[in-house]
Amino acid sequence: MDKISIIIPVYNVEPYIKKCLDSVINQTYKNLEILLIDDGSTDGSKEICDEYAAKDSRIKVFHKENRGLSSALNVGLNNFSGDYLGFVDSDDWIEPDMFGTLHKVIKNEDVQICIAGYFKDINNDSSPVCNKKQIPDGVIQTRDILLYPLQRDDYMGFCGYVWNKLYSADIVKKNDLKFNEQIKYGMDILFYYSLMLPGNYTGVYIDKPLYHYVQRDSAISKSKSLTIKVDILTVYKEVEKLLNDNGYVDISFWARGFYCHHASVIAEIMQSEIKSHLDDYIKTNKEFPEKFERMYELANAEKKVCLCAK
Repeated sequence: MDKISIIIPVYNVEPYIKKCLDSVINQTYKNLEILLIDDGSTDGSKEICDEYAAKDSRIKVFHKENRGLSSALNVGLNNFSGDYLGFVDSDDWIEPDMFGTLHKVIKNEDVQICIAGYFKDINNDSSPVCNKKQIPDGVIQTRDILLYPLQRDDYMGFCGYVWNKLYSADIVKKNDLKFNEQIKYGMDILFYYSLMLPGNYTGVYIDKPLYHYVQRDSAISKSKSLTIKVDILTVYKEVEKLLNDNGYVDISFWARGFYCHHASVIAEIMQSEIKSHLDDYIKTNKEFPEKFERMYELANAEKKVCLCAK
């Protein structure tokens, strides 16, 4: 019976992790290897990991100093031994038949990846994420596996996240693939494309939602940190390069479109910052009024009368 390894990075998720772990250990598919990577948690998450490991021999716990999500995921990649590989975020949870369903399809169809639909959970209310366009049943060829995550408005249920998928361990081990530890936001997208592009891999999409993606205000995706937000620009430039280098020049414009979208998000943050400090800029540059026009334009702010220094 094939072994499925599940990597779960853990950091300060004490209110959520028990629900996550209960959903994993109670999977209908039993031959699991569950790797909990505690990335230096300072709440009770560490103790909960050890508690569950003491009760279930399938669980392996790794405690490490805090170095970020990518670092934690890489500990899992360095230590898993299964025939297939999945990921679960420690504040999310999964349906009881998730990995059994994905494994059955990936074996029956002889593909390298199987993707499931998912729910978005907001305040304990689960809503399935639906695709606007239907993904055909059966085997998906490489080109569409690359395109669907970039055509997100049409195929939101497919996405470029790593957690709603089951991968053949061979394609991960073959390239000794790791997460980029310099990236704090978007590392899963870069991992996905780095994994799928080198080979002529095929997959299957299951429309049934099996993963619960819990929305939290403290999520990285909701952060206003420019340091974090800029990472996503690096990611999509690298995705564009990967597509170009592997013979998909004709579809790499989709990656550039995402680059433009995230650049606009950063521009909105900066515009707000410029507006909030515009009066100070005017005061400190009142002897150089020629600078004001550009700053008003960047801030999209109404011009004010400036009493310049005599």
